[in-house]
Amino acid sequence: MKTIILPGYSPHNRQWAVDIKKDLNLGHEVLVHEWKHWSGKGSLSVSYEVGKILEKLGNGKVNVIAKSVGTRIALQLVAKIPGQINKVILCGIPTKGESEVAKKNYASLGGLSPTRVIVFQNTKDPFANYKIIKKFVGSINPKIKVIEKPRSDHHYPYSGAFQKFLK
Repeated sequence: MKTIILPGYSPHNRQWAVDIKKDLNLGHEVLVHEWKHWSGKGSLSVSYEVGKILEKLGNGKVNVIAKSVGTRIALQLVAKIPGQINKVILCGIPTKGESEVAKKNYASLGGLSPTRVIVFQNTKDPFANYKIIKKFVGSINPKIKVIEKPRSDHHYPYSGAFQKFLK
């Protein structure tokens, strides 16, 4: 078993991922993925990043913790290796859920057992508030639990809740 943390787009999200890793005590390897564009090499490429992540993961079971744009990459992983996915934590989904493109990007949520996925969304996340994401996720799979956290930013320091879900 491995757990991989997929941070948000901006380089400051590296610290969030490192902090989450440090706080988790899962008894197995926890990896932090660093986006290629953080080193100044181009922009985010979903297919490139998914390929790099798959190389790191190997063939065993995996948990995924993803924030912001990392949630989109996480669902691409779920689509590619559904049999390897143990549990998925999504934080700060950055879509208002209005478009068909958004639904397509998150469609693989529908194939996951609702007991193996959880979403954390801050009440007033500036990229999409809790109510919008609750409705969006519900349109894909109404049995997936969406947890509202009382913050008005895009920060998700909930390692204790992550730990509890993954144990």
